[in-house]
Amino acid sequence: MDNQPKLKSTPKDVFLHLFNILIFYISVIGLIRLYVTYIGVLFPDALNFYFTGLADSVRWSTSVLLIGVPVYLLTAWMIAKDFKSVPAKRELSLRKWLVYLTLFVSAVTIIIDLIVFVNNFLSGELTIQFFLKVLVVLVIAAAVFWYYLWDLKRQNLQSKTPRILVWLVSIFVLGSLVAGFFIVGTPADQRQRRFDDQRVQHLQMLQSQIVNYWTQKQVLPAELSQLNDSISGFLMPADPETAVAYEYQAEGPLNFKLCATFSRVSQDYGSAVTKPLMVYDSFQQNWEHQSGYTCFAREIDPDLYKNDLKAQDLGTPVRY
Repeated sequence: MDNQPKLKSTPKDVFLHLFNILIFYISVIGLIRLYVTYIGVLFPDALNFYFTGLADSVRWSTSVLLIGVPVYLLTAWMIAKDFKSVPAKRELSLRKWLVYLTLFVSAVTIIIDLIVFVNNFLSGELTIQFFLKVLVVLVIAAAVFWYYLWDLKRQNLQSKTPRILVWLVSIFVLGSLVAGFFIVGTPADQRQRRFDDQRVQHLQMLQSQIVNYWTQKQVLPAELSQLNDSISGFLMPADPETAVAYEYQAEGPLNFKLCATFSRVSQDYGSAVTKPLMVYDSFQQNWEHQSGYTCFAREIDPDLYKNDLKAQDLGTPVRY
């Protein structure tokens, strides 16, 4: 009978193992989310496509992987160093609990992923987007399960396999992050898109104020400064990047133009393989634009707004 006392976990062991596994979970979630987002961009769903939200998801996942993976590898190296100096630490209860917990989570993830796949297949709702997303979750969860099961059983602490895996994981993660620049664009591209989104929002506000001005006074404003209202608090916006005022021109009793200078094409999603989709704002208005100076011609339909005037004259609320 082995009377050797059981090795207990030190505060350092608790910190390293808990911190390592927590960062590992976060990194895996970031990797899955990154590839799911890539699939959403490369195979867009016409019923649910918001490029800005997808770009935000890529930025979040990229940030997680850039910080999480190096921290995970560093703590894993520190733990492996401890194991070489004190091999008995591989038998720590804390380590085994965390390893088996990871095996449990990955196994449950695989089962749920397969159940969802079969359910959607039987429902006839299996699309290429869904299939690829299921495949990503399945492959990553299976890889996690295989690695921790192998690590739990291995006896040769001098094996070069962990070092090879480190290099493979590092190259894979780095390649995944670089792919994002080709799929959703560089950080500079994303900044230009946000500027353009802000410009479109400003033009929408100005258009709404111009139409409201005409509705109240039956005449278009001569210049945009007439839209400033100290009571409602509306002040004419300017270009968010250059602070230059937007251009406006009344071309008739009911016609006007709004102009701005854009950085990119409105449907340029950053990838030649991305399928462009027609994107409308909440008013179902066309704000597509080219890069550079672009004008939007608008014509007010008096029949569309005359009921508003009658309702206001009668003091009745207007329903939209």
